[in-house]
Amino acid sequence: MTTMVIESRAAAYAAARPDEVRRHELAAFLRSRRERISPERAGLPRGPRRRTPGLRREEVAQLAAVGVTWYTWLEQARDIQVSAQVLDAVARALMLDRAERAHLFALAGSADPRAGAECGTITTGMRLMLERLEPFPACLQNARYDILAYNRAYGRLLCDLDEIPPEDRNCLWLYFTHPAWRAGTADWEEATRAMAAKFRAAMADHLAEPAWKCLLKRLQDASPEFRRIWERHEVVQPTAHRTRVLLQPQVGALRLDYTSLWTGPTPGARVLTFTPADEETHERLLRLGELTSVMA
Repeated sequence: MTTMVIESRAAAYAAARPDEVRRHELAAFLRSRRERISPERAGLPRGPRRRTPGLRREEVAQLAAVGVTWYTWLEQARDIQVSAQVLDAVARALMLDRAERAHLFALAGSADPRAGAECGTITTGMRLMLERLEPFPACLQNARYDILAYNRAYGRLLCDLDEIPPEDRNCLWLYFTHPAWRAGTADWEEATRAMAAKFRAAMADHLAEPAWKCLLKRLQDASPEFRRIWERHEVVQPTAHRTRVLLQPQVGALRLDYTSLWTGPTPGARVLTFTPADEETHERLLRLGELTSVMA
């Protein structure tokens, strides 16, 4: 490339509007992230005639459940509107780490909905309270069912929560996508139908918020069962108390009294506790506590 061509391109770049520069930076960033991911890593077949390094555009669109044309325009730096929930899906499809994800949203000029997932009302005292409730399972959640904090008993109740990425620690997501959570819920169909109805009722106050829309899109993309339930448009109000039966893989069936308490007048975080409904469950929770102490 001649010096004259380089200087011409540099001058054009300098003269470009800031939003134009940002779109081109976004396009280049997406291409670079796409080209580094092998089909095998994304769970796709390589095929005999692959010339593109990494994933093809249509494969990224497929993984993110977005239109191929739309994603192509994004990589061509077209002037299009990009929603937070679509950016969230693209970030997951491209397996971006935290820094890359933040860069993606910055280039797109959009707020990352995951950045607001942590609830500011969770104090050291609340975390200490969760620990003191051992061996009874307890956690802190928000209205969106994000699991914000939990004690050791809750963390081993249906799976090892510590092994779940923080962005996937959401009860709705786990119930509909995690095999162990499904297998451990004796009343899975009733429980998930009720949770989806509660989520719809709660979302009425958050329809424009990206974090809620992103979670809804993820669930709809990932679970045909969630889509079927969601299409019923059922709504119910949250219940403060009920009895649940969970099938803990190490100690067996647990009959647990579930209690939900909001921590303040403006719902931010709520405490969920699971106490034994009978003596057998109490003994099994003590046994689970012993097992988790050994594993810690």
